[in-house]
Amino acid sequence: MIPIHVATFLFGLAGLFGKWVELPAFAIVFGRVFFAGLFLFPLLFFSSKPMGFQKREDGFWLAFQGALLALHWVAFFQSIQMASVAVGLLTFATFPVFTTALEPFFEKRAFSSRAMVPAGVTLAGVYGVVPAFELSSAIFQGALWGLLSGFTFALLSLVNRRFVRRYHGGMIALWQDGFAALFLFPFLWVSPVSPTAKDLLLLLLLGAVLTGVSHTLFIQGMRHVSARRASIVASLEPVYGIGAAALFLGEVPSVRALLGGALILLAAFWVTLKE
Repeated sequence: MIPIHVATFLFGLAGLFGKWVELPAFAIVFGRVFFAGLFLFPLLFFSSKPMGFQKREDGFWLAFQGALLALHWVAFFQSIQMASVAVGLLTFATFPVFTTALEPFFEKRAFSSRAMVPAGVTLAGVYGVVPAFELSSAIFQGALWGLLSGFTFALLSLVNRRFVRRYHGGMIALWQDGFAALFLFPFLWVSPVSPTAKDLLLLLLLGAVLTGVSHTLFIQGMRHVSARRASIVASLEPVYGIGAAALFLGEVPSVRALLGGALILLAAFWVTLKE
């Protein structure tokens, strides 16, 4: 459980880079997974960890996970750039509810109507975070991106469960990051960017420490806990992130947003503790 706690703390700090790095979301994510791959490959190579597939179809599933990872992080940073760190983190924190809704399809469990209760609480929380439900509102658009980020993360966590018992977490992270970079590269070709030295330094930190280390720790920690139990720890990410945003960016959420966020976190804790 400790690796997941450490990974969650690092994940919470990652949201700040959406404001610090002056690049589009897809470019931030490409830099993140690129530098994460550069960090992970020699680490696995010199530690003699296996990096190949046991089955051919595993390569397909890891490519699918890479696409999910790319979409998840692009949606996450897009949410933060359009709204704020708090909005991005709190709407992303809905992922445990998505996990509960999707888990019956992966674990062959019967769907429970009780799952609708935390879903309703989550919707009430989102209502508190978003002041106006208008498509012209940047905060509302950011919230939609954040919800997409939460949905794709829930799906990614459940798919990861197929591999964590057979592969090292670093190997899974390396291939996911590699495939994510591959999927994002065409966007750089269509819309070239010119990062500054500061941007590259921040992306290096984001990729090596807040992605390479944290991603590996989170996946490795899931060897011993269920997806929902890991979700409740990861639900602390907004707490770390919002605190850091208030300290370093001066972004202090409104009372209404904090109350809405509390409802979202309450629902996240509820669906996980039911296990």
